[in-house]
Amino acid sequence: MPENTQRAPGASPKSLSGLLPFIRPYRGRVALAGLFLVLAAVSTLLFPVALKLLIDQGLVATEPGARVMQLREHFLALFGVAAALGLFSAARFYVVSWLGERITADLRNAVYAHVLRQSPEFFESTKTGEVLSRLTTDTTLVQTVVGSSLSMGLRNAVMGIGALIALIVTNPWVMTQVLGILVLVVLPSLYFGRRVRKLSRASQDRVADSSAIAAEVLAEIPVVQSYVQEQREAARFDRSTEEAFETARKRTRVRAFLVAFMITATFGALLWGVYQGTQAVLAGRISAGHLGQTVVFVIIFVGAVAVLSETYGDLLRAAGATERLMELLAARSPVGEPATPRALPAVKGGSALTFEGVGFHYPSRPRQAALSDFSLVVNPGETVALVGPSGAGKSTVFQLLLRFYDAQTGVIRVDGVGLKETSLAALRQRIGIVPQDSTVFSTSALENIRYGRPDASDEEVFAAAQAAFAHEFITALPDGYTTYLGERGVRLSGGQRQRISIARAMLKNPPLLLLDEATSALDAESERVVQAALEAAMKDRTTLVIAHRLATVLRADRIVVMEGGRIVDTGTHEQLVARGGLYARLAAMQFDMQPADERA
Repeated sequence: MPENTQRAPGASPKSLSGLLPFIRPYRGRVALAGLFLVLAAVSTLLFPVALKLLIDQGLVATEPGARVMQLREHFLALFGVAAALGLFSAARFYVVSWLGERITADLRNAVYAHVLRQSPEFFESTKTGEVLSRLTTDTTLVQTVVGSSLSMGLRNAVMGIGALIALIVTNPWVMTQVLGILVLVVLPSLYFGRRVRKLSRASQDRVADSSAIAAEVLAEIPVVQSYVQEQREAARFDRSTEEAFETARKRTRVRAFLVAFMITATFGALLWGVYQGTQAVLAGRISAGHLGQTVVFVIIFVGAVAVLSETYGDLLRAAGATERLMELLAARSPVGEPATPRALPAVKGGSALTFEGVGFHYPSRPRQAALSDFSLVVNPGETVALVGPSGAGKSTVFQLLLRFYDAQTGVIRVDGVGLKETSLAALRQRIGIVPQDSTVFSTSALENIRYGRPDASDEEVFAAAQAAFAHEFITALPDGYTTYLGERGVRLSGGQRQRISIARAMLKNPPLLLLDEATSALDAESERVVQAALEAAMKDRTTLVIAHRLATVLRADRIVVMEGGRIVDTGTHEQLVARGGLYARLAAMQFDMQPADERA
């Protein structure tokens, strides 16, 4: 998703319609919440009627002897109304809060699952911190509205309409004047509401920017500290938060002015209605109880309008948040699933690979070809090494094989089936990868290795760790295989993380293995033992190896030399050195600098 889509104009309440698919599964609870909402509103509207009867019948119209009994009955009626209001309000609060929590959790899960399915192209233009901000801050805003503000708004809308009807029926002259004043209140509030909406969206974007900076810096804290850039990064984050604060201040200032205007104007309308009512009582046109009822109805109506105006501001903020979340859900990965995927055939002895005239440009670099007319056939069980200078296209071959991207020209086949013809899950299940930068999750060593095959038994995990020469250092950890490895494996050395990654790939036991500088983080002694483990793992499967250190690919069945996205030479180590050319130059530079005992 390009970044320019993240600065859309302010959303309108219509944006909340994006939540409908998440609300529909809970239609029954929504109806129940609506029932309790109406009953609570009706209970509130009954209070002025009970108050009128109390004044006219309990205080004014009764004889002194019967007044005590009348008052008792009317106070009991008032208490009954209050009890009903409390009961229905509590039930509404529980059901609505449940809906808010449930819908927000479903929304958060849907957005996260959708983002996980996006291709790397999505993350070329969308910062991880931006996504995290939407998953946390924006969903919290939605939860506030669905679980509270929306319910309050609907309740006050019902109460306001009910009070308005009651006032029109019981005192149309007063109500006409109050409505005239409220029209003058609503029109300016609509103007300020639009400004609040735009500033709310801008405020959310500024908060997301701060989150993006924090996520990026915290993920690379060793680099930041090694270059002594803590103060600079803190200052950069401070500038970002100040921008967020300034935008929020502008939004708060407008909302504060709107609140002050609404309270002043609505109370003015209330006092005018009370004044007119007292004049009517003095003139004998209405009773004291009628005046009390009118006053309470006016209070309910004006209060409902005030709450609705405040709720409208919350709705606008939530609409902006919903729009941002819907943008994520609307993002579509260019790497799609076929309508009718073909099954990959069962294989023994490794998968067969075919690249036919493959051409590819990264979306972020459309003018620079990463691969040009790339053709290669890899036989089942063969080990092929890809070597060449940085930018030659070696890692791109792996990216295309895993279908992180689709080639613009040419065809890639695995076991005779085009990559676009089979499902992504079936394709990636057939491939194991040991990346250059080994990923270790913030869990135990056991679960990190089991990530390769979640249904594997403990014994199978132990066997994979032994094959990767990881068993010894894992058992030496404080809690052995159940030791928590820290975020990104900070409690392990680079070589240990690499061996965890190798064990994970071995546990998966795929017919196609991709090794991207798999021994780059190992010292000389560890490299020897892990290389032996990798050679054992390569048996009976097809292996593609990327290596800048040529000593790791000497035993490959074939070495493919790449430069500028093209294959410039192919052969064994001896053949390529004898022919001269790029590989011979690379070999001369590396082996001449190595000790004699490592040249052999």
